[in-house]
Amino acid sequence: MPRYAYERLSAQDQSFLAFETRNVHMHVAATQIYEAGDLATEGGGVDFARYKGATEAILHLVPRYRQKLKWIPVENRAVWVDDRHFNLDYHIRHTSLPRPGGMDQLARLSQRIMSQPLDRSRPLWEIWVVEGMQNNRFAVITKIHHCMIDGASGVDLSMILMSPTPDREVHEPVPYIPRPVPSTYELLRDEFLDRLKAPVELVRGIRKFASETDDLRTELGIRVKALQQLAGWAVRGASDTPINGPVGPHRRFDWLTMSLEEIKAVRRALGCTVNDIVLATVSGAVRNYLLRRRVDPSTLDFRTSAPVSVRKDEDKGKMGNNVSSWIIRLPLAEEDPIRRIEAIHETTQELKRSKQALGVEMMMAAAEWAPSSLLSLGAQAASGPINMIVTNVPGPQFPLYMLGAKLEAMYPVVPLLENMGLGVALMSYDGKVCWGFNADYQMIPDLASFVKLIEQSFAEIQDAVRLREVKPLEAVEAADPGSPGTAEADPKGATAGS
Repeated sequence: MPRYAYERLSAQDQSFLAFETRNVHMHVAATQIYEAGDLATEGGGVDFARYKGATEAILHLVPRYRQKLKWIPVENRAVWVDDRHFNLDYHIRHTSLPRPGGMDQLARLSQRIMSQPLDRSRPLWEIWVVEGMQNNRFAVITKIHHCMIDGASGVDLSMILMSPTPDREVHEPVPYIPRPVPSTYELLRDEFLDRLKAPVELVRGIRKFASETDDLRTELGIRVKALQQLAGWAVRGASDTPINGPVGPHRRFDWLTMSLEEIKAVRRALGCTVNDIVLATVSGAVRNYLLRRRVDPSTLDFRTSAPVSVRKDEDKGKMGNNVSSWIIRLPLAEEDPIRRIEAIHETTQELKRSKQALGVEMMMAAAEWAPSSLLSLGAQAASGPINMIVTNVPGPQFPLYMLGAKLEAMYPVVPLLENMGLGVALMSYDGKVCWGFNADYQMIPDLASFVKLIEQSFAEIQDAVRLREVKPLEAVEAADPGSPGTAEADPKGATAGS
């Protein structure tokens, strides 16, 4: 039994390290807004010591928070090792807005924090507790590297840090005893031995797949087709647009809150999914934004990546990434909002039938055995040649509390990839849908205008649904012969990760 301990990053986790450059920062983030409640102090501040103590008390439940990266030589792959110099004061930080701080000031602080990369020599996370907000509120800004979590595991993590009731007992911290770290030689030796066992493990995996598959030929055909589709996207590049180009180091961040029930009402009226409505809303906003930039959207092949969670029940509560993605061509040429929804619904239904997401899964599985020199290329091919990312994470539909302080809203952030100037992330929580918009500072100087276009796009969809509902059924069928059916939609939508 070895005297040391470490955990190897999966190929997918490693890919988020491979994506990262000086200007491309691969951390996922969120700005959470709380009612101060029991954490309020007499001077109008926040009881930071109590917050930090409660976080320290649960760190043993999230061991990754006290681990850092160590690199395998030659292979250039990373493993997780315990950080024997772990210092909680570095990771949890206390700051304040000039009182009384408003949402615009908080957004500017958030974007400055998100513009800074995480220090790879330490555990890859930060929490900023922000006081000074008006109306007796405070904010918490979180940053976690994407190699640690995806959207679904991020929701699981929030359930550890918070509770569904205001009352929560804080226990004494569990003593931290870091495990010994392997030497460079030991890592290299272990990797060499793993490579020797790789053919045996591969054959074992193929036999297990064959034994668990009822129709092997059909299943192999589906997977080959999924890989062909992914390769097809890579060969045919997406269109150049004003929101695509070299990414700089600085970011803009903005947010928006919608009623989840209003989105579900539109979903029920049209017989589609919540995610279809989200993608159609984004399509309308992008269309109008490009028209303002004097670009004809009908000439564009505009693609979005929609992350899809493939996390199983047994993976609940685990860190790391278990996510695939769909590549969806947005119908920007379509002016009518209902037609946009119908086109997107038809596309997402076909993606479900064709199991396109299997292509990314298979590529990541193959990358586990591929040389590290090919991992970066594989990671970029897996994400596909796309114009933007739209990720929708379903969250809890009940209030959450941090030591009696009620969470009002949580605005997520999806990282930008190279050549991508805008990313959109959503999280549903307690009857609301919280939109977070992450943009390159120079490429998207008018991010607030795009946010307003999102509001207008959804309002157009609502108006179109109301007009459709007042028509006689025969007129609706005559006008909309290709409208989607009324099957109940997936309550989680199509996307569940970043």
